[in-house]
Amino acid sequence: MLPYKWQIAYAIAALLFTATITLSIGQGVRLLIDQGIATASPDQLEHYVLLFLVMVVALALGTFTRYYWVSWLGERVVADIRERVFNHLIHLHPAFFEQNRSLEIQSRLTTDTTLLQSVVGSSLSMALRNLIMMVGGIIWLFITNPKLTGIVAIAVPLVIAPILIYGGKVRGLSRKSQDSIADVGAYVGEILSNIKIVQAYNHQGLDQTRFLSFVNSAFDIARQRNIQRGLMITLVIVLVLGAVGMMLWVGGIDVIEGRITGGELAAFVFYSVIVGSAVASISEVIGELQRAAGAAQRIVELLQSTSDITNPAHPTPLPTPIQGYIEIEDLTFTYPSRPNDPAIDHLSLNIAAGETLALVGPSGAGKSTLLDLLLRFADGNAGSIKLDGIDIKALDLAVLRNCFALVSQTPTLFYGSIAENIHYAKPDATSEEIIAAAKAAHAHEFIEQLPQGYDTRLGDGGIGLSGGQKQRIAIARAILADAPILLLDEATSALDAQSEHLVQQAVDKLMIGRTTLVIAHRLATVKNADRIAVLNHGKLEALGKHEELVEKNELYKRLAELQFKTQA
Repeated sequence: MLPYKWQIAYAIAALLFTATITLSIGQGVRLLIDQGIATASPDQLEHYVLLFLVMVVALALGTFTRYYWVSWLGERVVADIRERVFNHLIHLHPAFFEQNRSLEIQSRLTTDTTLLQSVVGSSLSMALRNLIMMVGGIIWLFITNPKLTGIVAIAVPLVIAPILIYGGKVRGLSRKSQDSIADVGAYVGEILSNIKIVQAYNHQGLDQTRFLSFVNSAFDIARQRNIQRGLMITLVIVLVLGAVGMMLWVGGIDVIEGRITGGELAAFVFYSVIVGSAVASISEVIGELQRAAGAAQRIVELLQSTSDITNPAHPTPLPTPIQGYIEIEDLTFTYPSRPNDPAIDHLSLNIAAGETLALVGPSGAGKSTLLDLLLRFADGNAGSIKLDGIDIKALDLAVLRNCFALVSQTPTLFYGSIAENIHYAKPDATSEEIIAAAKAAHAHEFIEQLPQGYDTRLGDGGIGLSGGQKQRIAIARAILADAPILLLDEATSALDAQSEHLVQQAVDKLMIGRTTLVIAHRLATVKNADRIAVLNHGKLEALGKHEELVEKNELYKRLAELQFKTQA
């Protein structure tokens, strides 16, 4: 909230104004009774009624001003928090999201921040307002009748006690409640994003049962939290109203015996109710603040998460133009979950500028891991990767990744138009450049046949397009990037024959003049490569052309027979 000092000042000024008016109403009530009603003077009564109404109008205007600025602060601060969390998350290394559920993180970014918005935009203001009302009310109580104030003074510590006792319990349960709500949201997101698989395997019944267990768990924790809050509020109400009742009895005796006037008793009752209500409201707000503290803790955890992949303090510039020469020297990498099983094991490999290198090997050989290491989605435990003679760890991350265009086996498309998905690789691209890239990827024809052409909106993940169409849009994006190095996680392996033919033509155009690493599952890709690297358990087992590897390497021969026989 600190950047918004003027807005805070406006809100506090309006809050002080409304609190002053509210406290002044007590004196208005006293004058109305003692100087208006008790004197039996219509003129006096009219005068004090009008004064009372003026105070009410002033209170209404002050309340509107306070509400506007406090709400503005709540919305603005939460927008800032969301921006800060998102800006932090988007730069964290990909492995962070493998270890932490993305949907649970999404819940923190939405549900938890919404709770904070409620606190900053409402509860905090209520707490401050009631604190002022309580202090002001107690002062007026002493001014009005010191003897009766003693009864209230005894009640206040009794009211604060349950707040302190139950506050800690509420906070702990609030944190658990937010975690359980996040689990509910994450499960819903996971099921709905895979709804076809759920329905294909008739899994709805089991998923309904599991979802019910998540919901019931969240309900049980929320019920425990509400019991603690309810007990706290119940004790406060009993103690406050009990003190008011005792005060009315003592004050009533004083009025009957003529020691105080009826107006003074009415004013005292008014201030007592103000103080009692303020204390009760503060106790309730403390419950809200305890709940928000749990949400804030979860958000702070995200902000304190550090990325394993960082920019060097003084990045080394790449020579221009970039050639695309890659040197991999004694590279070793292990995943944290499998420290004794290297995914890449002392791998050394040189890839010439403009060369096409096919990566072949059984599942788990380290092919996809190598592409991740080239992009610095992770860093090797030992050894190095050099681009044009410079260690990639010495390069600025943005500069490094600008050198690569990635086309994965499963194309990634975003919610939005086809044009937006293509120019994702180059945000300042012109319409002509987008169309040229689509034509090169053999995508222009089918895009033009769509109802809105390039403005056709896609669902999440490109819902509404076939696999071949999605892949050609992904290739158009890679063409538009115009990067010197191309990484292909075999872009045609999951397509039908016609789509594969079109996509292969697009890939062939994309590879011209670029250093290309391709994870190969197709015979055509392997045969067209300049060299083939056979990986097995993260090690380089063989390197050469298709014909010589069939003769010299048993693993490659077996892979060729199993993987390429049908295609051949």
